Amino acid sequence: MNGDVVADHGLWFRVESSSAASGVRRAAERLGAQLELGERRIADLAIVAAELTSNLVKHAQEGVLLLRPVRRAGRAGVELVAIDSGPGMADLTVSSQDGHSTTGTLGIGLGAIARQASWYDGYSRPGRGTVLAVQVWSGPAPAESWAGGLVRPITGEQVSGDGYAVRIAEERRQVLVCDGLGHGPLAAAATEAALRAFRTAPVGPPGAVVEHLHRAITHTRGAALAVAELDRAAGLLRYAGLGNIAAMIVVAGERRRGLVSLPGIAGHQRPVVREYDYPFAADATLVMHSDGVVDRWDLADYPGLVERAPLVTAATLLRDAGTRRDDASVLVARASS
Repeated sequence: MNGDVVADHGLWFRVESSSAASGVRRAAERLGAQLELGERRIADLAIVAAELTSNLVKHAQEGVLLLRPVRRAGRAGVELVAIDSGPGMADLTVSSQDGHSTTGTLGIGLGAIARQASWYDGYSRPGRGTVLAVQVWSGPAPAESWAGGLVRPITGEQVSGDGYAVRIAEERRQVLVCDGLGHGPLAAAATEAALRAFRTAPVGPPGAVVEHLHRAITHTRGAALAVAELDRAAGLLRYAGLGNIAAMIVVAGERRRGLVSLPGIAGHQRPVVREYDYPFAADATLVMHSDGVVDRWDLADYPGLVERAPLVTAATLLRDAGTRRDDASVLVARASS
């Protein structure tokens, strides 16, 4: 990091040794200082980072950790997401209690994380691995977000051409997933232009927002993108997409329903934009992802996952369905959150 500011999309670390763990801790402390969390909370953050990475080194397979700022309601905190592929735990709640251990250690790691964190959630299955998401704020944590996501660059790149954004505009709950054409800095620039335009777009339904984004990124190489709006009062999801962004509505006990994105590239030529309405019950989940995530996942294979935070669901799907041969992004949103 060399003291640089961590961008909102964050930094990924592969955690396989204690040397990597110390690097994560130092990076987290620097980010906490940049966000002015205060000495006490930065010390708590250091404990969280040390315990998360220690767990990855001691117990995990293919352990990685994402460090990034998290912003909500005009405030900023630090978020860490630890992901591994095994061996997993049968009961994460029991494993989070002080004194519980599966390897003869003191077993205080997860308990220490829960105590120092402002917000904490996770999911684990034996043989499948564990996802732990932690936030540290200077004061009480804001309310849990109704949407969450992650972005990971293709192997060998430092930046990703994928991205996502979440906004509430005059009570319209809207999300964007974007995939800049290609990889690397130019793809990332296209996506960053789309994210900026989305956050400041005039209030309107998804179709109008997609039209706005198309006009706003004509100076870039272009992108596939989709905007969804969750209308809880009407029990509807409104959706408009261009290109290869996948989107599905998932309801327990039912087959997932794919949403329609039209062919086209935002920012290039004059694409046809159409908006579609879909039923979206109170217990429904929206999953959107780029083509860096294969679409053969099934939430029914993950008992209890839909009860976890959207961020934890997104991280689990990215771990199991994401490909290293492309940029990858996953966003999950829920009507009930």
